[in-house]
Amino acid sequence: MKSKAIIIGDSYSTFEGYIPEGYFVYYTKADPSQSGVTDVSQTWWSLLAAEAELDIVLNNSWSGSTIGYTGYDNSDCSRSSSFIYRLRELKEKGFFDQNEIEKVFVFGGTNDSWSNAPLGEAGSEACEEKDLFFVLPAIGHFLKELKQTLPRADIYCLINTEIKPEIAECLHREALRHGITPVSFEQIDKVCGHPTLKGMQDIKNGVLRALK
Repeated sequence: MKSKAIIIGDSYSTFEGYIPEGYFVYYTKADPSQSGVTDVSQTWWSLLAAEAELDIVLNNSWSGSTIGYTGYDNSDCSRSSSFIYRLRELKEKGFFDQNEIEKVFVFGGTNDSWSNAPLGEAGSEACEEKDLFFVLPAIGHFLKELKQTLPRADIYCLINTEIKPEIAECLHREALRHGITPVSFEQIDKVCGHPTLKGMQDIKNGVLRALK
């Protein structure tokens, strides 16, 4: 029997027609970035689902999204695209009451790095909304809330290459702290900062090793 899984991610995990309506998408059949990824079957998560016998119940990925509340150009994502808000929205809509999720794949932090959002203090547990505009406390808060929401699920935190070391280290540390499996990659082949066909295979292979 296939394990029921969800993805919470950014552009790396999008594909046209496979994410919620209204979410920004990066990967399409038109392939404007010339990544070579022109079909959903070529995405890392489709490849993983086929090999690891996963039923992806929901792909909650939004291109350009940050974990914390600060987006590009210092925009406020506290009630739109942030990972924290999207998780809360799923909870409020009763998604987790209606679906028994066994595996979760989180792939974020890239836009928190690229947008130059303020880092804040590592290791602090955000207890006020204002703290969530800072990347490092937002990461800890999000992973803690995710684990509390799905205490019995196997959660994997995928950590991109070529992001700020403070963010990569925080993702790894906070994942371990909350009983989540961190997944780092030796390399991800990219064009325009995004996975190519080979890069999608690189991600899939890294996650598959963590699953095994």
